[in-house]
Amino acid sequence: MGPHLVPKRVYYAVFAALMVLTAVTVIVAFIDLGPFNNLIAMSIAVAKATLVVLYFMHVRYSSKLTWVFAGAGFIWLIILFVFMLNDYLTREAWSNLLTGQP
Repeated sequence: MGPHLVPKRVYYAVFAALMVLTAVTVIVAFIDLGPFNNLIAMSIAVAKATLVVLYFMHVRYSSKLTWVFAGAGFIWLIILFVFMLNDYLTREAWSNLLTGQP
């Protein structure tokens, strides 16, 4: 597999998109959207991470095997988030159950 040449304007466009998304993150942080603040912040973070992985880590131009391993890493990340949220969201219920509080 030979080296691929990506025009510099692609990198500049991705960098500009990352900066815009960062500005949107800061703006949304100062707006009270209730429970949607975390959802929006996580959505923007996922979009930024996707851009970095695809363009700056060159996964977009890599072989299918690289796509498989990058996807497997992403699936493991989702599994870890599910376990972390399961622990965090049920912690108070378990604490109340063990201490006998209603």
